Amino acid sequence: MQASLQQTMGDHVPVAVEEYDYEGLPPNFTLVENMAAGAFAGIAEHTLMYPFDLLKTRLQVINPSPGGLYTGVSNALSTISKAEGIGSLWRGISSVVLGAGPAHAVYFATYEAVKHAMGGNNGNEHHPLAAATSGACATIASDALMNPFDVIKQRMQVHGSVYRSIAQCTKTVYNNEGLAAFYVSYPTTLCMTVPFTALQFTAYESLSKVINPGKGYDPVTHCVSGALAGAFAAGLTTPLDVIKTLLQTRGTARDAEIRSAKGLVRAASIIKRQHGYAGFFRGWRPRIITTMPSTAICWSSYEMAKAYFIRHQDD
Repeated sequence: MQASLQQTMGDHVPVAVEEYDYEGLPPNFTLVENMAAGAFAGIAEHTLMYPFDLLKTRLQVINPSPGGLYTGVSNALSTISKAEGIGSLWRGISSVVLGAGPAHAVYFATYEAVKHAMGGNNGNEHHPLAAATSGACATIASDALMNPFDVIKQRMQVHGSVYRSIAQCTKTVYNNEGLAAFYVSYPTTLCMTVPFTALQFTAYESLSKVINPGKGYDPVTHCVSGALAGAFAAGLTTPLDVIKTLLQTRGTARDAEIRSAKGLVRAASIIKRQHGYAGFFRGWRPRIITTMPSTAICWSSYEMAKAYFIRHQDD
């Protein structure tokens, strides 16, 4: 398997790093540099893939307004573009840009610190426990920062949204629903993102070691491993993402039962009763379509920024 995967990479040769293992951080690699690499990765990922994230949100909303009913990804894309203008596909992106930088800075700084502490950088062996644990710790820390921005983003993404700015949305949600509205989905978000990130990081670390046993900086390896790891994790955690979307968009719902939903169990029971088990997989295609390039971009950007800082330390 290893030989066949490496052959598909063509004649691409990873960039060697002489004095230390690239996958582990060099001794003089600072926290600021690590966080800068993470922030760059987060902003690049969310900015480039935002329109697909909006499509996913629209397709996952339970009982949307009449103009927000779509039969699939292509139908949603064409309908939104014609009815609301192509620019509407980026509605709410400023919230993501503001939140993604700090959140991903914390995300990757935590990931590297925990992975190093658990021996995840030692040797060429697979370290699934270290990868899963570092991913879980990273997402718990970063989601605490990102969750309010995610709520604002999805409130602005839904069909018929009356919000035209982050400030307006934040003020309205706070006045009408209180501070808790920004964190009502946080437990559900963690229930989704902790297994998602644990699965993604484990798959990414394992795939990277198989495709690139030399562990040098290799953009192709990071891109392919990131995409496959993201698809794997996204497919398995779609039901939790649907529940999270219901909780984060409940304030815009026409259904009184959905507006009063609190917590994972209550939201899940509403989805099951109204749409059956199939309701838990609403939007799974755009979720995977979004996640594959997102994680490819995120890992590629992060590894590129990390390699940049490492090279400049050697100069």
